[in-house]
This record gives sequence, C-alpha cells and structure tokens, in this order.
Amino acid sequence: MTAPLPLLESRTVGRVRVHAIQAGGQQLDGGAMFGVVPKTLWERRLTADAKNRIPMGMRCLLIEHDDALVLLDTGSGNKETQKFHDIYGIENAGAHGRTALEDGIRAAGFTPEQVTLVVNTHLHFDHAGGNTWRAPTGEVLPSFPNARYVVQKGEFEWATHTNERTAASYFEANWASIAAAGRLDLVEGEVELLAGLSVRPSPGHTPYHQSVLLRSGGETCCFLGDVVPTQHHLPLPWIMGYDVEPLVTLESKRALLAEALGGDWLLVFEHDAHVGFGRAAHDGKSYGLASAP
Repeated sequence: MTAPLPLLESRTVGRVRVHAIQAGGQQLDGGAMFGVVPKTLWERRLTADAKNRIPMGMRCLLIEHDDALVLLDTGSGNKETQKFHDIYGIENAGAHGRTALEDGIRAAGFTPEQVTLVVNTHLHFDHAGGNTWRAPTGEVLPSFPNARYVVQKGEFEWATHTNERTAASYFEANWASIAAAGRLDLVEGEVELLAGLSVRPSPGHTPYHQSVLLRSGGETCCFLGDVVPTQHHLPLPWIMGYDVEPLVTLESKRALLAEALGGDWLLVFEHDAHVGFGRAAHDGKSYGLASAP
C-alpha cells in the first residue's frame, strides 16, 4: 500500500499559499464508504482490514489569504473517549500540541490563535470536532479563539434537530461554546466570504453540505468535503452509504465535477489517506484522477 502522506503538504493557488494538513487517520467500514458499489469492485482500489475497514484521512486546508488566516474543517478534536476512537479507528494525537491538526498549523508557521476564519463543510464530528477542545480542567473551549466560524444555516438547524439516524454524527460540544461566544456565522447558499474565497452548496451527504472554492490568479482550488471524500469517489455512482440523500449527492457531483474538469480545478480530497491534491479526468465513460496533480 502507498505510504500515508506527510502531516503537511503546501502548494500555491495563483498567489495564495495553501497547506493541506493531515489532521489524523480514520478507519471506516468499506461497505459504508462505498454504498451500493460491491466490495468486489472497491477492494481493487483499497484493501480492507480484518474488520472490513479502509484507511482514511481527515485532511484540513489552511489558507494564507491576504485578509485572514483561514482553516477549512477541523478534524475530530480531542474531546472524545478512547472507546470512541477505537470504534472509528481515529488516530489524531499531536506530537507537540493537542492534536495533529495543531501540529500541522504550527508546522506551517502559525498558531491556532492566528486563525481568524474557520469554515465547516458540515458539522459531523470528523469535520467539526476540532472546532473546540477540552482543556485539562474539563472545560470545552473554542480551539481558535480569535476566529469567526462559518457554516450553512440549514446545516446548523439540521445538526441541532437530529433524529435516530443522524444523532450519532452531531455533538453539541463541537459548536456550543462558539455560539455562546457569538463567533458562529450562519450563511445561506453560495456566499463570497473573502475576495476569491466562497462557499458553494453541494448537498446530499447532508442536505446543507457545502464545498469551498478558492480563486486566485486565474486558478481555482476546490475543497470538496464529503461530496467527493476520496479520489476513489470520483466516479459519479460511487457514493457513500452515509449520505442521507444519495441521489442529491449524484447531482451535486455531476455539476461540480463538470465545472472542475472544464476549469482544470485543483481538488482537495479530505478523507483520502494517500492523495491530498488532484485534478479530475474523464475517459468518456467515467470520472477519475488525472495522472498529474
């Protein structure tokens, strides 16, 4: 198997420097990750362990924008129990800080206090768990005390009104202290947050999931979130069993990948254990990963 990516991968999009931070490893059931795709197909791409789990990452993106130090998603954080980490195969302890995410931010030359904008694609625990952290006193505090946090208004309402199927993915501790501090900004639809930095709804995984676009110097980078969580999910029908509206995901992918292909976008795969950046290709039948990123 290909060796996992390093903690930090840095690139330039136009004139903006970006850093992909591997905020930890995760292992989830391969059948759940590929939905209706048979194991005989997906196991040609990924080898499952004895528990049928496949290796995954929790990649975040740090953006050195002129007007803010921006962080896209925050991994799973430090608040959950060892039993929880064992269930989901999470390994995200920091060698020098609270978590691997903090280590990555520091490796890029910054501190959590310098982050001024956090954007969550959605509020599942493996994307928003690092929004807050549990201090040694037991108190849960914002991980980025000088940041505004942005999520779709509909996603926040979905996360705070769970049902039997969705409750296992949403934990109030990941946003309560942020909202209490008045640092949570709820947006609706496609919004430009900063010059060249915008959020775009890409629903299906959750009804109000969003992806993030960075445009600079004629180049575009797309932080996909869970609409295309790994390179292996580029084919349109390869959709997670976790998605609450898989046919909506299909149409989100169809529109997003067509634009990405036409515009030669640089894509960021949040959950891929081995490929952080890539570009879409189409062979006339299906989408896949272009040979050169």
